Amino acid sequence: MADRRGGRQRSADIGTPRSHSYRQLRHPFAPQSVFSDDAIANIHAMALRVLTELGLKILHPEARAIFKAAGALVDEASQMVRIGPELVAESLAAAPRSILMRAANPDREQRFEPGALLFSPGAGCPNVQDRLRGRRAGSLEAFHETLKLQQHFDVIHIFGPSAEPQDIAANLRHIAMTRAQLVLGDKPMFIFARGRGQTMQSLEMMRIGLNLSDEEFSRGVWANTVINTNSPRQIDVPMAEGLIDFARMGQLAIITPFCLAGAMAPITIAGALTLQHAEALGAITLSQLAKMGAPVAYGGFASNVDMKSGAPAFGTPAHIKLSIGSGQLARYIGLPWRSAAGAASNVADMQAAGETHMALWAALQANATLTIHSAGWLEGGLTFGYEKFINDIEALQTLAELCAPTPEDEDSLGWSALCDVAPGGHFFATEHTMQRYRTAFYPPLVADLSNHGTWAEAGSLTATERATPLWQAVLDNFKRPAAAAEIADRLAPYIEAQTKAGGAAPVGG
Repeated sequence: MADRRGGRQRSADIGTPRSHSYRQLRHPFAPQSVFSDDAIANIHAMALRVLTELGLKILHPEARAIFKAAGALVDEASQMVRIGPELVAESLAAAPRSILMRAANPDREQRFEPGALLFSPGAGCPNVQDRLRGRRAGSLEAFHETLKLQQHFDVIHIFGPSAEPQDIAANLRHIAMTRAQLVLGDKPMFIFARGRGQTMQSLEMMRIGLNLSDEEFSRGVWANTVINTNSPRQIDVPMAEGLIDFARMGQLAIITPFCLAGAMAPITIAGALTLQHAEALGAITLSQLAKMGAPVAYGGFASNVDMKSGAPAFGTPAHIKLSIGSGQLARYIGLPWRSAAGAASNVADMQAAGETHMALWAALQANATLTIHSAGWLEGGLTFGYEKFINDIEALQTLAELCAPTPEDEDSLGWSALCDVAPGGHFFATEHTMQRYRTAFYPPLVADLSNHGTWAEAGSLTATERATPLWQAVLDNFKRPAAAAEIADRLAPYIEAQTKAGGAAPVGG
């Protein structure tokens, strides 16, 4: 890799001097709008009408019973549940506005609340890809590697299921993925909502591994899960059960309708948001009926489809408008919320970067609390790319730099430097510059700022090619957290016993 100044080979840098400032971020800009206040009120009202008149199909009998006990209209034959606006309003009033996300390392803890800016990686990918080994099925080894990448960069705030290990049986996969997070990292953790057995075993592993008493476990959220509705207007068994279980256990359920305009949602921006909002409100209500005051987040992952192929698209104008509109709706009901980036591109090319960057800017404009799929996502979520992850980290760190206050004191105005430099001169050697040059600007992680000749002499490497030694260096130099061995020892008897007992099978939809 070329040195930016002299063209010499330099060792791979795997961080920046400013990385320590990326741990707890706040949005630097005021939120933007695509709809008027009246339009947002109308979308909310229409969503309530959807819940009241059309209803949601709830496949889980326990969830229907909870709704019925609270006064919702339940038709067991059709499994349809109609939810009145009063029930929704009571649930929204009970939902917390600020949620403490706990972590093994207190310095990694986060406040999940309006104004916070959190990123998590591409998630749920069945495949992985890098330049050296090509595209392949996700494995436990790949999950470990991608988890190490997540742990290394402070701008990734919350762990995500980057690469799902296809080589681990479904009844044991949750055990392997929970253990990996506990022994390879110290950030807020996730678990899948794939059935009560898996949820309870994963939470018990967190208690054992982190040596938490019941009282300590109750102080904040130790695990989050993503709850996807089945658009249009359906919540399946594992998702409904996840809402109930996470609420009762005091853990965070992040509600996420996946409304693709023109496919699973109306083709218009306002229509897609109406459906998303209705589904999210219905799921939030179930969460609060299971336990009032339970931690829950509004969310949306809305974009459009390619109307020729039906494939999902990301970073498009529709995606941007839907993200900003989602932010307006989240502020209307007063809850923290999650958005998403992403890329439809099959490789880590300019298309992939452009799709992700536009989606990230949309989340920034929308003041999203959490942006999922912010790094590494390819093929609409079918693949996690190692080089893509590194290049996306560059984008995230650039956004994180915007969160730092910009000095505006008298010294920063540069009067001394202006006095020192004659017309036609330069500022390289002024005392003002010499005092600041080491930390004045963000040092690129991947970007090559050399001229064409220097770049060519160094091998004419693309950003994708330059990213390879960076992720290699992270993995080669990775060190587990200090408590990893102790955590592994505490977990070992429980994992052995649960594995012998067969783990827990996922619950079908």
